[in-house]
Amino acid sequence: MALTFWNSIPVEALNPLMTRQVLHTERMTIARLKLGKGAVVPRHAHENEQVTQVVSGALLFRLPDGDVTVPAGGVLVLPSQQPHEVHALEDTEALDIFAPRREDWIRGDDAYLRR
Repeated sequence: MALTFWNSIPVEALNPLMTRQVLHTERMTIARLKLGKGAVVPRHAHENEQVTQVVSGALLFRLPDGDVTVPAGGVLVLPSQQPHEVHALEDTEALDIFAPRREDWIRGDDAYLRR
């Protein structure tokens, strides 16, 4: 068991409009993301299941079957290999939970977030 606090996890600037804090466990990853209005996460897919909870603000997910807007308090579940692109409609804080953990992030293979 481990207790930690977000204010003890380093904030990583991914680009001028997005920061991330990340906690990896043995089997999953949780990330706290702050996206400025207009931030874009380019289209991508990954092996991980993803659960995104919007804490404040709003995100637009562009999916193959259509767009989904997730407002504050909303939770979106994405299956493994689901292509998606994300747009911050306003200043937004979100929590992303991934299973299994994001080995690509651990390796540093996340250049798509740094554009």
